[in-house]
Amino acid sequence: MKIVLIGNPNSGKTTLFNVLTGMNAKVGNWPGVTIEKKVGIIKGTNHELVDLPGIYSLSPYSIEEEISRKFVFDEKPDVIINIIDSTSLERSLYLTTQLLELDTRIIVALNMTDILKKRGIEIDIEKLKNELKTDVIKISALKEIGIEELISVLIKNKTKYDVKKYDDTIDNNLLKIEKNLDSKLLHKKFVSVKLLEEDKRFNMYENDEIKSIVNSIRLKYDMDLEEVIATQRYNYIDALIVIVLKRRIMKEDISDKLDKIFLNKWSAFPIFIAIMVGVYYLSVGVIGSYTVELISLLFEKVGIWTEGVLVTLGASEWLISLIVNGVIAGVGSVLNFVPQLIILFVCISVLETTGYMSRISLLLDNLFRKIGLSGKSLIPFIVGSGCSVPGIMGSRIIENQDERKITAILTPFIPCGAKLPIIALFAGHFFENNAGIVSVSLYFFAVFIIILSAYIMKKRAFKKTSSTYIFELPDYKIPSIKYVFKDVLDKVTAFIKRAGSVVLICSIGIWFLLSFSLDLEYGVSVEDSILASFGKKISWVFYPMLGENSWGAAVSAIQGLVAKEQVVSSMAVIAGFAEDIEEEYSIFESGEFCFFTAASAYAFMVFNLFSAPCFGAIGAMKKELGSIKSLLKAVTFQTLFAWMLAVIVYQIGSRLETGIIHLTDLVIIVSILGIIIVKLVKIDKNKECIGCPYCVECDKTILFKG
Repeated sequence: MKIVLIGNPNSGKTTLFNVLTGMNAKVGNWPGVTIEKKVGIIKGTNHELVDLPGIYSLSPYSIEEEISRKFVFDEKPDVIINIIDSTSLERSLYLTTQLLELDTRIIVALNMTDILKKRGIEIDIEKLKNELKTDVIKISALKEIGIEELISVLIKNKTKYDVKKYDDTIDNNLLKIEKNLDSKLLHKKFVSVKLLEEDKRFNMYENDEIKSIVNSIRLKYDMDLEEVIATQRYNYIDALIVIVLKRRIMKEDISDKLDKIFLNKWSAFPIFIAIMVGVYYLSVGVIGSYTVELISLLFEKVGIWTEGVLVTLGASEWLISLIVNGVIAGVGSVLNFVPQLIILFVCISVLETTGYMSRISLLLDNLFRKIGLSGKSLIPFIVGSGCSVPGIMGSRIIENQDERKITAILTPFIPCGAKLPIIALFAGHFFENNAGIVSVSLYFFAVFIIILSAYIMKKRAFKKTSSTYIFELPDYKIPSIKYVFKDVLDKVTAFIKRAGSVVLICSIGIWFLLSFSLDLEYGVSVEDSILASFGKKISWVFYPMLGENSWGAAVSAIQGLVAKEQVVSSMAVIAGFAEDIEEEYSIFESGEFCFFTAASAYAFMVFNLFSAPCFGAIGAMKKELGSIKSLLKAVTFQTLFAWMLAVIVYQIGSRLETGIIHLTDLVIIVSILGIIIVKLVKIDKNKECIGCPYCVECDKTILFKG
């Protein structure tokens, strides 16, 4: 038996899917976490469960809704489980009224019933069953309550009854339309409603008789028929709520009280800045840098021990160099930063699962809309903090095509896990006492550059971009240790696999290019190697941002196209070959990298942060942008823009170091920019707005909050 799971975003749909199938999927507090369907087998049965994207309606106005409607029509599931957030019946039941018009059996899973009492809400389940004329099961997906009852109900064969939602005129004419449809057509009631709404996507089913019926009804109501249908649906839902829902007057809940602090127009941004400073202070600052020293010492000892063993075994000099200076130095230099990544991923995952990141999405929405984006674009940016590839793919949740392309191009600007080793290495060495502050400054610099880049793109390339954001503000939740652990484990495992494959291969390649000359002579000096010969030809490009012709820095930056982690790995391998390096070396003690100053270090970080991403991310961009031409334009923009930013940073930074520009001057300029940005932001928190599921007229963020 094929069963489909459908529900609104944040209704607990993915959690229920995990419970029913025993599989694990990412759980977040933003709409669109499940972009494509997931398939599993319900535990203890042979029933196939398909998890469709979170949607507000079954009308195909977005990618998610198109996927869901197409699956229901084409795959002909046996049962649809409609999961509903029981604390937000008004919003959730709109989708239910559409599902009940299908010929498929519907089971309503009333989720989050365990928190109803805290909100002073009671739902009469028997009355709700009678009104909807279908099975209604109370569950708590998070606490796994009511799951066995839900599974047992699946095997029942229950007759499907029609629910009266419209007035007599609409109902009678829907029957007339149904009679004019092909008798073999599935979901005739649903199709009839769509024809009455004059949905052009269903024109294939239309004939002259149906057109006549629709015209007569339009004349009767003298208004848009889609609005008529939506209004009558909401009237039905309002009446249903009166029958089944009992509310007690409750004081403000904890979410309301917290929002008065976290969404306050004066405190919201300072709190956000403080939280992100804390995140990077923990991951890159004192705690993170301490873990790097421990892991670095471990790999150092492993390298020395391995070299001793190989010498004892009589291994060749080139093999010892390959393993110690190539493999261990290259891969070890990247794995040094795994503890820092774990701390960063834990912090980000906790912020996501508590619901705070949703508030940041709301916080930035008004600002983003002024530059052609919306708060919804923040979702790929958040995902991109782990890895740019899924972040870019996550831009699919954005309906507006131009906005989706801009988001796909700008997502790699967010510091991802692969860029953290670069940030941690340079910040930890050149800004030892302020590594956390410097690291978080790059995060906010990235936000500023995203805003600036989006504004430029809107003015130059995507002039017709407009944006609407329909958004649900979830309650604050205590993070689930289980899901945080799984989320972090997945990200760290992917990082380690990358270090064990891509970085390993590249490190061996770098070792080969450093060990041989153009005549393939082994054991030449670093300056005469193949890599140095290539690097010297391109090093002039990096001179304006580094103040030095460094072939080592140039080839390391180019290696970032393969994988951003490879920048650090390449530097480690090159440093290992430097003649003046000590046994227990630091990369910056190498003659090839000793020229770095605080200004050039920060500029180098900026270039690697904003330049073209790795090949994996470029491939994802190509898929979202749709053509090689668009991809080449995007990659060229990213790289040239990164070069310009790095040059500006170095030129200003070097003058700060020499005292030509004073820090006070810079602080005043940054403060003015900050005031301008704050002025552009206006938080619009309308908790009472239920609204229609699609707002194309009003220029504001719509919040759904139970």
